[in-house]
Amino acid sequence: MSNEAAPAAIPYRYTAELANEIEAKWQNYWDDHGTFNAPNPVGDLADSSQDLSAEPFFLLDMFPYPSGKGLHVGHPLGYIATDTVARFQRMQGKSVLYTMGYDAFGLPAEQYAVQTGAHPRDTTEENIANMRKQLRRLGLSHEKRRSLATTDVDYMKWTQWIFLQIFNSWYDDDAPGRIEGTKGRARPISELIEAYAAGTIPTPQGKAWTDMSVAERNEAINARRLAYIDYAPVNWAPGLGTVLANEEVTADGRSERGNFPVFKRELRQWMMRITAYADRLAGDLDMVNWPDKVRSMQRNWIGKSHGAEVDFCAHHEGGDAVLTVFTTRPDTLFGATFMVISPEHPMLVEENIPAVWPDGVKATWTGGAQSPREAVAQYQRAASMKSDLDRSDLDKEKTGVFTGIFATNPVNGEQIPVFTSDYVMMGYGTGAIMAVPAHDERDFAFATKFELPIVRTIEAPADFARDEAWTGDGLIIDSANAEISLNGLDKEAGKARIIEWLESKGLGHATVSFRLRDWLFSRQRYWGEPFPVVYDADGQVHALPESMLPVELPDTPDYSPRSFDPDDAESEPEPPLGRLQDWVNVELDLGDGKQTYQRDTNTMPNWAGSCFYEMRYVDPNNDNALIAPENEAYWMGPRDGKQAGGADLYVGGVEHAVLHLLYARFWHKVLFDLGHVSSCEPFYTLFNQGYVQAYAYTDARGQYVPADEVEEVPAADGSGEVTYSWKGEPVQREYGKMGKSLKNIVTPDDMCALYGADTFRLYEMSMGPLDVSRPWETRAVVGSQRFLQRLWRNIIDETTGEVVVVDKPVEGETAKQLARTIADVTVEYANMRVNTAIAKLIMFNNYLTGIEVPREAAEAIVKMVAPVAPHIAEELWAKLGHEDSITHVPFPVVWDECLLRDDAVTCVVQVQGKVRDRLEVPADIDEDSLVKLALESERVRAFVPGEPRKVIVRAPKLVNIVP
Repeated sequence: MSNEAAPAAIPYRYTAELANEIEAKWQNYWDDHGTFNAPNPVGDLADSSQDLSAEPFFLLDMFPYPSGKGLHVGHPLGYIATDTVARFQRMQGKSVLYTMGYDAFGLPAEQYAVQTGAHPRDTTEENIANMRKQLRRLGLSHEKRRSLATTDVDYMKWTQWIFLQIFNSWYDDDAPGRIEGTKGRARPISELIEAYAAGTIPTPQGKAWTDMSVAERNEAINARRLAYIDYAPVNWAPGLGTVLANEEVTADGRSERGNFPVFKRELRQWMMRITAYADRLAGDLDMVNWPDKVRSMQRNWIGKSHGAEVDFCAHHEGGDAVLTVFTTRPDTLFGATFMVISPEHPMLVEENIPAVWPDGVKATWTGGAQSPREAVAQYQRAASMKSDLDRSDLDKEKTGVFTGIFATNPVNGEQIPVFTSDYVMMGYGTGAIMAVPAHDERDFAFATKFELPIVRTIEAPADFARDEAWTGDGLIIDSANAEISLNGLDKEAGKARIIEWLESKGLGHATVSFRLRDWLFSRQRYWGEPFPVVYDADGQVHALPESMLPVELPDTPDYSPRSFDPDDAESEPEPPLGRLQDWVNVELDLGDGKQTYQRDTNTMPNWAGSCFYEMRYVDPNNDNALIAPENEAYWMGPRDGKQAGGADLYVGGVEHAVLHLLYARFWHKVLFDLGHVSSCEPFYTLFNQGYVQAYAYTDARGQYVPADEVEEVPAADGSGEVTYSWKGEPVQREYGKMGKSLKNIVTPDDMCALYGADTFRLYEMSMGPLDVSRPWETRAVVGSQRFLQRLWRNIIDETTGEVVVVDKPVEGETAKQLARTIADVTVEYANMRVNTAIAKLIMFNNYLTGIEVPREAAEAIVKMVAPVAPHIAEELWAKLGHEDSITHVPFPVVWDECLLRDDAVTCVVQVQGKVRDRLEVPADIDEDSLVKLALESERVRAFVPGEPRKVIVRAPKLVNIVP
């Protein structure tokens, strides 16, 4: 054993232990002093002592779900970024609203309750408490007074209140919009009733309002409500006992949770008429500052298409019927050689399908079935087990069967077969298409497989191969009948002419179709918001008055849905609330005396609570209104020419680009139409952060091994190649997400304990651009720690703890370095390029290491570090003699713009375009002096022996000489 004594600890060295001590100290200080509190203009969060003339800045992260697994290091990436922005904006003198809430309803907590018997509220609140503790340790500057969860009873009241606003509204396409020059908005249902009664709007039944029964009037009203009940195809998972949203179903038609089979069923469900807003949801994307990728994703999801609806006459067992298709290419009607309808199409009922195959049916058309009825029934069962994602996959093999039904092509009288195939869905257009295989790749593949005719009606180039569809443009050919000819026309002219002809014959009309379908809003679960409605003895729905809100979930001894055979597609959902008859049956006086009503036993989807939380952040304790107009206008109203208004910055993953954002925009627009908010969009600027990913390792059995125990093994030949081993055995490395099953989880708690929260924050922000995914590498964290240690040493003596900066002016090279750093870091923070801001700070900190540090320079770098490493900044700021928190100290500014100018620049000297020399010259050198220096260069004289013929000068950076 060595007799050498261990080195003595340096008492004031910036170690993980000291960092954790400092961080706990300042987190307590912030909480005790309400450092991050932002005042409202009115209400309980108003503060007359604070100046409301400051520019407001409202930013938020997408709602996290409080998982029992807690956070890994990938989760806080966006949170640290928004915290950095929030802190920077406070130092810019703005009033910043920044908090965090929790999307706490949903299936995971309910499934855990089923397994353990623990109440979902208890486990959810435990998970929230754990997550709040983890986020607090990171030093996030959330205003805790505004924090909330969707499961809070006070919050649930406003979720139900918004549902009733939507239920009690209808969409009037002809009404002037709230924005000048626009049309269409939601109006109270009472105004629809008045219009029905006055006869200014016809009832759907065509009857006079006075001649209608109560039931008929309710039917007429419900036909226009923005929230309504309908039978809809849903994803039914018997193994889970609930209906699932499309996003909860995997591509192979199974539940994301539990991997149970999912079937398509028609069930009575609450729906929201989001389609009424389709045009505005697409068009208003031009008003917001969102990534182009997200705007394209939303527009594609909405799927606005201009085309025509065309009526074909279908001939089935029940007689002739109109089969309407939507097509964006009515100019190709003469090339339609067959039709395809969705397996869910209402025409496909048994009485319409022939009992025997018609003469001449090809074997490829039958699917091996003995009759059309058998073929269709078999195909419908198979289609019900596929997800919408799988069915819409462009690369999947096309399947289908002939229905036994023929239809007449209205432009040429041809009898064409009607197939059913799962690549056509009721969710788009009319659920039926006319197939033009010569000019559509999917139709071509289908026609080739089923040996169907292919008729070309668009002229293709002479060298085009005929073994595929021609999808390009060209003049129309072979498209004429006795009354109309499209031959020789281009696409647009052909579409216009054929639509005019169809309308004149009563066979079709121009229309706009949307891929977007109405929002399925019911879930057969316990752990969700109850609907604020009841049903009377006749099954009529009644909205509860606001005074009866919120409708709270009752306690139950059994959270599980009825047990089903996972493969039983014919089973019926039975929500857990349906067993609580004392809660379901309720005696109320809704204006007609006390009556017994039944509550709805479904609950809302967890999307509901996440549609409006930004509004309650603004006014979280308001019992009288969703949000006070003064507070909404201050934090979210239109300003600075931003007509859309909304939160200034919203940060989250691109996986929520469509559904959550679309639903939130829809709810916000309804509230805007009804006058509850002044902004027409909820989020003005959207930023999608990337992901922190990680390496995982598998052994020879394919089993994952602990990533933190894997060692790198350099190649023996010195080639620089590396292999990996675990306990002496070789393992394979793969790259992707973090997960417990992959044994590569790293938690922020562990990183904070090992390095301190500021080091962890700094490392996450310095890994690369925020919008790009990046690999986690624990060993690289030490680089961030060294930067903070060097910063500490530049200001604090590690032995005595005394401040070592000097009281002398900042001048010379130090002044220039400081000015450039301030200018660069300000721009990088303002544009969320935190990684490059950190790089600039590292460079300046390295510069300070070699000099006596002026106090002014020390204070400036501490202020610039504060947004990303706030705890060490607070501690250094205090040690530099300041009593108040650095949080609201103004960010440094360049005091002399001349300091940003270069004293010397590099001038490139070319001879006939080739670089021959580089000269260091004064930045303000004149052209004549620059030419003189260039011609005196020995390297240049070798190529220009005499007087040059021409000299091109771009002072101070370029001289090009032509000898």
